[in-house]
Amino acid sequence: MRVGKHVAPAPEHVMRMVEVLLDEYKTNHDANIFTKIAHFHLQFETIHPFCDGNGRIGRVLINLQLQEFGYPNIIIRDKEKHLYYKTFSHFRDEKSTKQMEQILYLALSEGLNKRVTYLEGSEIVTLAEYAKNNLHPLANLINSGKRQTIPAFREKGVWKISTSYKQK
Repeated sequence: MRVGKHVAPAPEHVMRMVEVLLDEYKTNHDANIFTKIAHFHLQFETIHPFCDGNGRIGRVLINLQLQEFGYPNIIIRDKEKHLYYKTFSHFRDEKSTKQMEQILYLALSEGLNKRVTYLEGSEIVTLAEYAKNNLHPLANLINSGKRQTIPAFREKGVWKISTSYKQK
């Protein structure tokens, strides 16, 4: 089966490849969780065990794996899928999980920022409001949110932040 430029393995090899992947995942106690989950996901998608739905199943598995480590679910947003898809060719070409690790880290950071902000009971405003009230350029704040260098998060596509956050 062809998936973009990638040719998935022959069906008769898939079960054994998945068994090896699961065994590697279970026995790898040295890698940090982002490396471990990123490698599993990229390899799972490379094996491409199903005719359809591999991406959705793979992303569900990411959330299951995060939950096993006590972390909340993440969302890989449609607007960022182009970056997500680039990680597959990077993995195949460079044998590196770093780009996928970065996607996982940023998504988890954003999700945690949202949860912490709500748990603290903070007043929440849009980044546009925050920028206006604190005389900061909105574009800079949005870029900082995307890089997760500020505790911003998105709700329904709108960047938000706690009013108690003080930018340095």
